[in-house]
Amino acid sequence: MICISAWSIGMKKLTSCVFNEIYMIHKRLILLVITTLVFLIPAAGCGSSPAASPEGETDMSIQVSSTVFDEGDTIPKDYTCDGKDISPPLNWSGVPDSTQSFVLISDDPDAPVGTWVHWVLFDIPADLSGLPEGVPKSPSVARVGTQGNNDFRKMGYNGPCPPRGKPHRYFFKLYALDIELNLEPGATKAAVEKAMGDHILSEGQVVGKYGR
Repeated sequence: MICISAWSIGMKKLTSCVFNEIYMIHKRLILLVITTLVFLIPAAGCGSSPAASPEGETDMSIQVSSTVFDEGDTIPKDYTCDGKDISPPLNWSGVPDSTQSFVLISDDPDAPVGTWVHWVLFDIPADLSGLPEGVPKSPSVARVGTQGNNDFRKMGYNGPCPPRGKPHRYFFKLYALDIELNLEPGATKAAVEKAMGDHILSEGQVVGKYGR
């Protein structure tokens, strides 16, 4: 809007014209600010800052091994239902200093009915770095831990016993905890996992195979 000379109009019209000009300029500035913010706010989240690590990420720093089979190899017959059906020797390292106890769970995710539990052992002393061959199937074993029930409805270890066909995988999973569970002997895998909750410091595993 172009204002004519104050000499040709009254003071009242001049004042109105000036206010109209100021209003239009103010309106344009507000629109400019809003438009700028619309483009800048989304861009603020597109910087090069590294993303945070996902919550609940598992620490797999424990190295688990066995002297009778290597990772992914066949488990010898002595440690299956076709042999002596005794537990294999296991060793581990890379344990957190704050570990208070271990839990060992062995299962078969390839079983026809779903994951089949072969061994549940908890409250393993924190100063151990392995288990001997043939852990007794008693409820509590001195300097070894407390035994839970497996899916054979038995206490202690029962080895691979798959149907004929493709070999199954058998996981031996070790968990380092910041507590002792103090559960009763015969606790199931589900009960042990529930008790572990957020107390897992680290874990590791070794996997063997067996087929008929």
